[in-house]
Amino acid sequence: MRLNGTQLKLASTVPLLAFLKEHGFNPARVAVEQNGIIVPRSSYTEIAVTDSDKLEVVSFVGGG
Repeated sequence: MRLNGTQLKLASTVPLLAFLKEHGFNPARVAVEQNGIIVPRSSYTEIAVTDSDKLEVVSFVGGG
């Protein structure tokens, strides 16, 4: 699978929410695109990530 352009190997399918947490993302502060489709935050627990997926994860940063 590819995460933000970096190739990773997944041993098994995992829920998107668990994947995000495992890779250090705060699920409340990111936007996720899976295989070219924006994933609604409400679906993070229902969507699975597989070894053939391409994810783009964008973090929101506050400041001024």
